[in-house]
Amino acid sequence: MAFRLGWKTSRSHWSFLQAVSSGFPLISWRTAGSCLDPEMKAYLEENTEVTSSGSLTPEIQLRLLTPRCKFWWERAELWPYSDPYWAIYWPGGQALSRYLLDNPDVVRGKSVLDLGSGCGATAIAAKMSGASKILANDIDPIAGMAITLNCKLNGLNPFPVLTKNILSTKQGKFDLIVLGDMFYDEDLADSLHLWLENYFWTYRTRVLIGDPGRPQFSGHSIRHQLHKLEEYTLPEPTQQDNSGLTTSAVWDFHP
Repeated sequence: MAFRLGWKTSRSHWSFLQAVSSGFPLISWRTAGSCLDPEMKAYLEENTEVTSSGSLTPEIQLRLLTPRCKFWWERAELWPYSDPYWAIYWPGGQALSRYLLDNPDVVRGKSVLDLGSGCGATAIAAKMSGASKILANDIDPIAGMAITLNCKLNGLNPFPVLTKNILSTKQGKFDLIVLGDMFYDEDLADSLHLWLENYFWTYRTRVLIGDPGRPQFSGHSIRHQLHKLEEYTLPEPTQQDNSGLTTSAVWDFHP
């Protein structure tokens, strides 16, 4: 089976909660700019492509897996690291990033937490739009490296990346939390919902969610606490790579 079919069509094989419950090492990547392992960096650069096409944000360059990359077609088990969810620009993240670029006042001068950052595109969009402080969060340390590489591609100084389970750590106040494509697993959705509610009532922090309408999101109780801000038609390549999903929306959380 081609690598792209082995993991890319679903974000449930190596979920956030599975990683935590299995004892997967959760490493804090706090000095991302100076912690790039040369061998791993070379491997990522060799097996990804720099691209800005086929997404809602042509302003942002990213290192991604594309049809021109070997592992787009290769068997998934041959990839030597954890499943590279960071190497796909998921549609919820695309919508969030587009929204921040089009509405810079949402983030200008504010502190932003990008939860489940993946390739880092939404955090990068926040930085491009004038955010004063950014923390990207993803449990995969390799995502931390990818985010650092993607910052540099876009002429940005790398921002901190936390590769711990943020749902079980205490965090200070952020002005804005953004998360895209995180409602792909029912148990994770429940945990996220509870954490976001607690965080909102503690700090009155604004929360924006990007999602293309996956069943785990559309059927979740959190939908009763959301207001749709914008909906985007996905570019044809993104539709083809995401089982025919045609739109992606940004939602404002109001518990």
